[in-house]
Amino acid sequence: MRKTIFANNEYYHIYNRGVDKRKIFLDRTDYIRFIHNLYEFNDENPAIEFSRLNHHVGGLASHIEPRSRAKLVEIVCFCLMPNHFHLILKQLVDNGISRFMHKLGTGYTMAFNVKRNRSGVLFQGTFKTTHVKNETYLSHLSRYIHLNPSELKNLNWKREGVKEVNQFLENYRWSSYLDYIGKENFPSVINKELILGIFDSNDSYKEFTRGWLAEDEATVKDSILE
Repeated sequence: MRKTIFANNEYYHIYNRGVDKRKIFLDRTDYIRFIHNLYEFNDENPAIEFSRLNHHVGGLASHIEPRSRAKLVEIVCFCLMPNHFHLILKQLVDNGISRFMHKLGTGYTMAFNVKRNRSGVLFQGTFKTTHVKNETYLSHLSRYIHLNPSELKNLNWKREGVKEVNQFLENYRWSSYLDYIGKENFPSVINKELILGIFDSNDSYKEFTRGWLAEDEATVKDSILE
């Protein structure tokens, strides 16, 4: 049983990975399905079937028609990696995070298993969580989450910096980073104003992210997935 009690209007880092560190995203459609689920399951109402959507075009607008929802959480940012994911969520209603994550985990696992003719769990136990207690931690954590794809190019990026992978990050579609730096990607999924309100512009957030230094790892040590 989860001991964490999530409070309304508080922020939480939510993360998990595949059981035995296995990959949970094997192709483009897996990533799109999970992002679709981030949008559709963030609602008191039933979700739209993924099979009814057109999977062959690039942006979220082609997959999801934004509509009125009774949201459970605000999704502040996200990043999907081959074998894990990171989210920052703000709880809006009682038990909102728990309900949202149950729908998200169950729905994605069922679809993944049917597609691959497998059974059993996909994720490594119950999702992990860290309470985001202040604005400084919120901004540093969002940067860490958006920089996660750097490890696909350089496993030592936390210590060596990200100068060599900046271009790669700006072409990595499976996170909210592009929306944060002014390149519309999956805008309907997130509420980026909660963090961008701390910065002067998209460009200032971009420079903040690019400015990662080795010592910055200590600012988010409680949220690093080893």
